[in-house]
Amino acid sequence: MTPSKSLVLFDIDGTLLRNAGAHHKRSLIEGIRRVTGIPTTLDGVPTSGMLDHDLIAYMLRASGCSERRIRRGLKEIILECQSAYLAGCTCDLQANICPGVRETLTELKARGAALGVVTGNLSQIGWRKLELAGIRHYFSVGAFAEDGTTRTRLAKIAMLRAKKEFASTSCRVSLIGDHGNDIEAAKKNGFQSIGVATGLTSIEELRAAQPDILIRDLTELEIEKLL
Repeated sequence: MTPSKSLVLFDIDGTLLRNAGAHHKRSLIEGIRRVTGIPTTLDGVPTSGMLDHDLIAYMLRASGCSERRIRRGLKEIILECQSAYLAGCTCDLQANICPGVRETLTELKARGAALGVVTGNLSQIGWRKLELAGIRHYFSVGAFAEDGTTRTRLAKIAMLRAKKEFASTSCRVSLIGDHGNDIEAAKKNGFQSIGVATGLTSIEELRAAQPDILIRDLTELEIEKLL
């Protein structure tokens, strides 16, 4: 198989899907409860752009847990959060797909681009969301909350995994996301940065982060600029 000359990485929440977080949030709360017995909440917490393990740690700190206890229990909590999501979320997420996503993924795939995800979701939660939305088959690689402590690191890991498997070592890499953290991750890795205003971050806030390309949704994306 000829290595792909273009690699396009997508954030999930707010970029590929929107309003798909209710079961996700409940699974993080349930995972904490199963392991620690502590009731927690994400009410009032700005979750956009954050990694799942940071949200778990945030809730535990807010409940008075020590850093030592958080570190000691985090691995087991992560496993329980994913188990809770897989068992509890069986809904169809196809109605939650953002405008232009299917068309963009289909055309990129047809043009030979390799596709991946870079997300703060835990891995089993992220892949399951894509399955429930009917778009899992487009993606060959991913980097998730378990893989690193920053989105910049996750983006690099996704790129390295792709180049090891099916993308050219000199491929053009683009990262599409709805948050300033996605734009920052792209810039720090030397990727083309694309901001899309389908999430909670306004187009004005995205513009301030100075992405290479700024669009309101993926229907405005010029595919040629990614190839």
